[in-house]
Amino acid sequence: MSPSKASKLYILDTNVLLHDPKCLFEFKEQDVAIPMTVLEELDDIKDRKQTVAAEARHAIRVIDSIISSASNPSQITKGVRIVLPGKDRATKLGLLSIFPDHELTARAGFLPDERNKDNRIINCALHLQSTFPHRQIVLVTKDINMRLKALGAGLERVEDYRTDQLVSDIDLLPEGHHHLEKPFWEGVDKVDSFQKEGKTYHKVAHSLLPDTYPNEYIYDDSKDFVARTVSVEGDSITLMDLGYSHMMHQSCWGISPINIQQAFAMQAMLDPEIDLTIFLGSAGSGKTLIALACALEMVIEQGRYNKIIVTRSTPPVAEDIGFLPGTEEEKMTPWMSSINDNLEAMHEQDERPQSSVKYAIEKANIQFKSLNFIRGRSIQNAIVLIDEAQNLTPQQLKTIITRCGKGTKMVCMGNLAQIDSNYLTPLTSGLTYIVERFREFEGSASVHFQGVFRSRLAEFAEENL
Repeated sequence: MSPSKASKLYILDTNVLLHDPKCLFEFKEQDVAIPMTVLEELDDIKDRKQTVAAEARHAIRVIDSIISSASNPSQITKGVRIVLPGKDRATKLGLLSIFPDHELTARAGFLPDERNKDNRIINCALHLQSTFPHRQIVLVTKDINMRLKALGAGLERVEDYRTDQLVSDIDLLPEGHHHLEKPFWEGVDKVDSFQKEGKTYHKVAHSLLPDTYPNEYIYDDSKDFVARTVSVEGDSITLMDLGYSHMMHQSCWGISPINIQQAFAMQAMLDPEIDLTIFLGSAGSGKTLIALACALEMVIEQGRYNKIIVTRSTPPVAEDIGFLPGTEEEKMTPWMSSINDNLEAMHEQDERPQSSVKYAIEKANIQFKSLNFIRGRSIQNAIVLIDEAQNLTPQQLKTIITRCGKGTKMVCMGNLAQIDSNYLTPLTSGLTYIVERFREFEGSASVHFQGVFRSRLAEFAEENL
């Protein structure tokens, strides 16, 4: 291995490559080493029927594209120059090397590695740290326990992969709505109001709302003023006047908003100008109910879309749904029970609730799809509900959102306090990533729900447990 002594050497764990298959281009002029154990793990994963299999194959292709330029096998061990793909090929980064950690023999300070692949990767980093004492060796992994083990074993630098972390604190994530302490019109000296297509707009000074962004909802305590930022242009911003009373009296499939945040979500769902809506909030805040009620209204009553496609991140045991009997929809039914629960809640006053639920599913053409079968599709004229989106990586959410074809609306729902993934945190979740990435996009709106309306018990548990 003959990289520059001045540069750092990053050892990558498998989960980093799965989280972001293009991560090799993110270390700039620093060198990267991939232990042979990591390649073995990628090989094990690439043929599984799991959502991460595609990420594994992608990572392998990226590694191959870099390594293939090596003139001989020994250069792969020493390091091959990483070159950015496409138009940026002139920009050369650090070196990528494959380290044959299977050749290491056990010695003092090494962790037992007979069957533990994490220990083999840690031992690889420990070996490089002792071999190159003048270089900074950094193990990069998204596994918290692995980071603790590595530090305990004597590794000096261990880091999480945070290149795609766009906010430093989850409290800095935009809520999608801004509450004014005093009535809005009291602070307005000059306004240019106009009508367009039956809607009222107000053009005011940007200084009134210096931090606003497209499709942020603005409201005060007057129970009169509610608006949505339509555009931000230099010294002025344009607001669409929505009206508090009108917002609170919206109704979709018999469901009306309980609080103003639900009203914002309903307005965003119903607006044809918004292609992506993102709902965040605690369990029982009404995310799925509002999304489903609006979807049924737009498909059955308004005929704006042809179908509703529902998908979600499933637990690892369910990523291979083949062990369940029936069609794809029937296999996914156990993981889509939240949709059925909300459909039953909407029709509980009907004379025959089960018949009403069946009618809604058939009439709205509701399809339950596995994430594995979303890849490669181009979804047209549909509403796509992505439930439990907090368990998806940025790369997985990108894969789903890019399936959006003509006339399709995407809805991402999730609770950042209920992440089940082993390697995701609220800061690195794909849901957090898209909220921040789409902040300035005029075709998206995010709403952070407040309050718990499921039951008195659920509300107490959310606040006190």
